[in-house]
Amino acid sequence: MQKNTREIAIAAGTVLLGTLALRYFTRNHQPLETVPTVDLNKYMGKWYEIAAFPLIFERGCHCTTAEYSLDPAGFVKVVNSCNRNNPKGKKKVAEAKAFPVAGSNNSKLKVQFQWPFTGDYWIIGLDADYSYAVVGTPDRQNLWILSRSPFMAPTLYQNLVTLAQQKGFDTDHLRVTDQSCFG
Repeated sequence: MQKNTREIAIAAGTVLLGTLALRYFTRNHQPLETVPTVDLNKYMGKWYEIAAFPLIFERGCHCTTAEYSLDPAGFVKVVNSCNRNNPKGKKKVAEAKAFPVAGSNNSKLKVQFQWPFTGDYWIIGLDADYSYAVVGTPDRQNLWILSRSPFMAPTLYQNLVTLAQQKGFDTDHLRVTDQSCFG
C-alpha cells in the first residue's frame, strides 16, 4: 500500500511540475496565430533552414534541410537532414510523420519522430507562392525560418524576424544556419 501511495505522489508531482512549466513558458503570450490555411500539396518538397532556435540534436549541423511528402496512408512524411561537423563529415538524417490538426486548415501539424511523442509545428508565416515559411511552437520555444532556396535576401529575412517578434518569439535566440555547402 505504501508503494502505491508513493507512486501516486510522484505522478501527482510530475503533473504539477508539468503544469507549472507549461504556464511558465506560455505566460504573457496571446494564443499563437497561424496562417489561415495551408495547401499541403504546395507545401510539399524541399525546404532549406535559413535560421532557427538551436536544438540540441542539431548541434554541429550545417546545410540543414527538411523534405516533406504526402504519404498514401494520409500523413506527411518528414525527412530532416544536415551535414555534421565531425571527422567523417557524416550526414545526419531524422525521419518523422506529421498529421494535420483537425480544424486548422492544415496550418497546425503534430509531428512524431518517435511514437508516442508528438510536437507542435505551427505555420505562422507563409508566402503566397510558398517560397518561404515561418514555423513555430505555441510555447514560443521553437522557431524556424524556411525557404525554397538555401539563401534569403536580407530584407526579407529581417521582415520574417520582425513577424516572429510580433508573435511573441524572443528572436535573440535565432541563429542563422550555415548553408555554404549549397553555395
